[in-house]
Amino acid sequence: MHDSKELKSKTISGLIWSVADVLVNHGLQFVIQLVLLRLLLPEHFGIIGMILIVLAISNSIVDSGFSQALIRDQHTSQTDYSTVFYFNLFIAVSIYGVLFMASPVISSFYGEPQLIAILRVLSLVLIANALGIVQRVMLVKNVDFKVLAKINAVAFSISGGITIALALYGFGVWSLVFNTLAMQSIQTLMLWLFNRWMPSLVFNRQSFKKYLKFGYKLLLSGLLHTFYNNLFFVIIGRMHTTAQLGFYTNAVKLSDTASELLSTTVQRVSYPVLSKIQDDEEVLQSGFRKIIKLAAFINFPVMVGLAAIATPLFNLVLGEKWIPSVPYFQLLCLAGMLYPLHALNLNILQVKGRSDLFLLIEVIKCGVLTVLIGLSLALQLGIIGLVWAVVLNSYASLYINTYFSAREITYSAKNQMKDIFPMYLISICMGVGVLLIGFFLPDSGFIRLVSQVSAGVALYILLSRLAGIAELNILVLLLLDVLKRFRLLASRKVRVER
Repeated sequence: MHDSKELKSKTISGLIWSVADVLVNHGLQFVIQLVLLRLLLPEHFGIIGMILIVLAISNSIVDSGFSQALIRDQHTSQTDYSTVFYFNLFIAVSIYGVLFMASPVISSFYGEPQLIAILRVLSLVLIANALGIVQRVMLVKNVDFKVLAKINAVAFSISGGITIALALYGFGVWSLVFNTLAMQSIQTLMLWLFNRWMPSLVFNRQSFKKYLKFGYKLLLSGLLHTFYNNLFFVIIGRMHTTAQLGFYTNAVKLSDTASELLSTTVQRVSYPVLSKIQDDEEVLQSGFRKIIKLAAFINFPVMVGLAAIATPLFNLVLGEKWIPSVPYFQLLCLAGMLYPLHALNLNILQVKGRSDLFLLIEVIKCGVLTVLIGLSLALQLGIIGLVWAVVLNSYASLYINTYFSAREITYSAKNQMKDIFPMYLISICMGVGVLLIGFFLPDSGFIRLVSQVSAGVALYILLSRLAGIAELNILVLLLLDVLKRFRLLASRKVRVER
C-alpha cells in the first residue's frame, strides 16, 4: 500500500522541478529559436522540416515503447535495464546505417541535394539518444526531475550558444543541424555523469519479451502518431516551396513550445505517480480528475491568448518576414489547447497496461485524420486547409481518447467534457476580448502586446471568479506551496554558507 503523504510530497517536489525543467528547457529553446529566426532564412528551416518525419519515426523505433514499460514496472531489475539498453543501442545503430544508405533517395524525393550530407550527420542523434534512454527512465521513475532540470539547462545553454555563434558566422542550415546533435549529445553525457548506472554484460530474453509484450503496441501506435503528425511536412515540402515549409515548420515549433510546456510537465509527473496508485481505483479516479481540470484551467487561456496576440507578437519579436506564419500559428494554438488532455487520457491507458487500446485509439484517430487530409487535398485548400485538418483532428481525438480512458477509471467522457467546458468557454471569451481590445490600441507593437496580455490575464481571472471556478484557488494554493518550498531551500542554502 502506498504512503499517501510521501507520495503527495514526492509528487509536489517532482511537479516543481518538472515545471522548472520544462520552463528552462522550453524557455531556452524559445529564446534560441527567436534568435535563429532573426539570423536565418525560412528556407533553412524548411530544409530541416523535410527530414523531421524520418528522424521522428526513427526515434520512435529506437525507443520501441520500452521506456514507458520500464516506468510502469514497479519491480525493475538490473538485468531488465541492461537488456533494454542493449536493444535500444542496437536498433539505433542499425537505423543509422539504413538512413546513411537511403539519404540519396530521400534527397532525390525532395529535389534538395543538401539533404544527403545533412541527414547522414543529423541521424547520429539517434545513437546519442539511445545511449541515454535508460538513464533518463531511471530518473523519471524516481520522480527525480531536479537532476533532469540541471542537465537540460546546461545542455540547452551550451548547444544554443554555439549554434547562435555558427549562425552569425554564416553556417546557415548547418547551425540547425549542430543544435540538435550537440544538445542530445550533451544531455546523454550528463545523464551518465549524474546517474551513476552501468549496464551489465547481459541480455535476458525473458526481460525482453516482458517489455516487448507491453511496448510493441505502444511502438506501433507511436509510429502511427509520429507518421501522421509529421506527414504535413512531407506534403508541404513536396507540393510547395521550401520557404512555405519554413513558415509552417516554425508555426508548429512555436505553438508546440507553448502547448508542450504544460502537457510535457503533467505527463512526465503524472505517469510515474499514477502508476504507483494504479491499484487504488478511488484514489486514481479522484487524482486524475483533479489533474485534468487543473491542466485545462491553465492551458486553455494560454493557447487562446497566444492566438489572440499572434500578430503583434510576431511583428515585434520575429519581424515582418515571418508574418506569413501567423495564421498557421493561430490555428495550431487552437489545436494545442487540448494536448495536455490528450496526454493525460493516454497516460491512464498506459498505467492500466492497456497498450492494446492505445494502439486501437491511434488507428481510429489516424483514420479520421486521413479523411480530413484527403478532403483538404481534394478541395485544394492549400496549407491552411491542412492546418485546419490538424485542428479538427485534435478535437475529434479528445472525444476518442476520453471515451476509452473512461472505461478504465469510471470517469465518463461526458463528465470530463462537463468538467472542462466552463474553462473552455471562459478562455474563448477572454480571447475575443483580447482581440477586440487590440483594435482600439495604438500600432506600437510593444504597447499593444503588453496591454493585450495584461487585459487577457485580468479578464480571465475575473471571469473565473464570477463563474466560481475552483481551480483558480487550487492554483493559487499550489503556487504558494511552491514559493514556500523555494524559500525553505533558499534559507537552508544561506545557513549552509554561513
